[in-house]
Formats: sequence, structure tokens, C-alpha cells
Amino acid sequence: MYTPAQFEQPDVEVMHELIYNRPLATLVTLGSNGIDANHIPLHLEPTPEPFGVLRGHIAKANPLWRDLAADVETLAIFHGPDAYISPSWYATKQEAGKVVPTWNYAVVHAYGSLRIIDDAVWVRTQLEALTQHNEAAFPEPWVVSDAPEDFTEKLLGAVVGIEMVITRLIGKWKVSQNQPPQNQRSVIQGLNASGQSEAVAMAELVKAGVKNVG
Repeated sequence: MYTPAQFEQPDVEVMHELIYNRPLATLVTLGSNGIDANHIPLHLEPTPEPFGVLRGHIAKANPLWRDLAADVETLAIFHGPDAYISPSWYATKQEAGKVVPTWNYAVVHAYGSLRIIDDAVWVRTQLEALTQHNEAAFPEPWVVSDAPEDFTEKLLGAVVGIEMVITRLIGKWKVSQNQPPQNQRSVIQGLNASGQSEAVAMAELVKAGVKNVG
């Protein structure tokens, strides 16, 4: 991923937070038919350090687990907020008009070797961890044991586990750091004024960047 220094996100905790909040990964693998991509929620455990481990599960009907090139890195892409940035928002537009549209976004790329785990006990533990994480905000969280045991066991037999110890973690936060302070402030206003959830989330990232640079 092309990452200019001004957009680089070096903080592992910040990257982990994005993964926790947006666990649906684009999992890119190499198989006999070339590059493949699957969209799979992955649960992050922060250990082993420094980058942690990603765990998930896929259907046994998915050929990924039987057709995985050995000794080739897997890439998991996690997408944070993104938003179109209109040049009309820039305060400097009135000065010279030398402004153009762009797109702001935050993204994390996690690399490692993908391990297939065909073990019902392991998969159940992974399902419980993933469910607990995503149900935590609900007033009455659903748990795996709420479903009938025979129903759960049948489903467990139809999936396999996947695990990737992260060996490289790259974050890119393109959040208007290349703009002067007056443009950053006007971008925040424009994003918030749109009222769209992604735009408001992006406004918070731009605002955090403004605070970090003074």
C-alpha cells in the first residue's frame, strides 16, 4: 500500500481499535486460480505481541481452506471511516481557487500466514469470543448457548476455523493532514454538516489529527 509519511499511522493501539470497531475484513489469499478475496469478520486478540492474532471461521463449502498456497502471506484489510471531500469546503478556495476534490479514509492492512483449524471445540470458542465482542453493546446480549445444542453442533460441523498471527501491521489515515489548519477546520464543518454517519466519523478523525499537530 502506498503510504506517504504524513498519512502513516504507526500506533498499534489505534490500528487495533479500528479492527475492534470494524471487524469485517477483506481477506486476500492466493490459490490455484490466482488471487481471491473473501469478506469475513475476524476477531482480534492483542497477544502475541507486538501485533496480535486474528481468528475467524469460514464455511467448509468455501474452497479457500482447501486451496491455499503454502508459504504465501495472507492480507486482511480492515476499512475505517471514509468520506468524499468537496473542494468547496476548503477555506482557501476563496483565495486562489487552487483546490480539487479528494477522498479521506482510514485503513489497516494486516499480514501473516493463514492457518486452517478443523476443530469443532476451537471453532466454538472462536464463535463465542466473536459473538461476545459484537453483542456487548446490547442490553440483552445473545450468547451461543441460547441456541439449541443440536442446532449449534450441526452448524459447527459445517465450518472450519482460520487463524493468522499478524507479522506486519500497516495503517494509513488519510485525514486532511496535508491541508493547512483553516482547511482542516472547514473540512470538519463540511463533514459534520452532511449528517451522514461515515462523514461524521471522518470529521472526528480529522479533528483528532488537528489536535495531534497542535
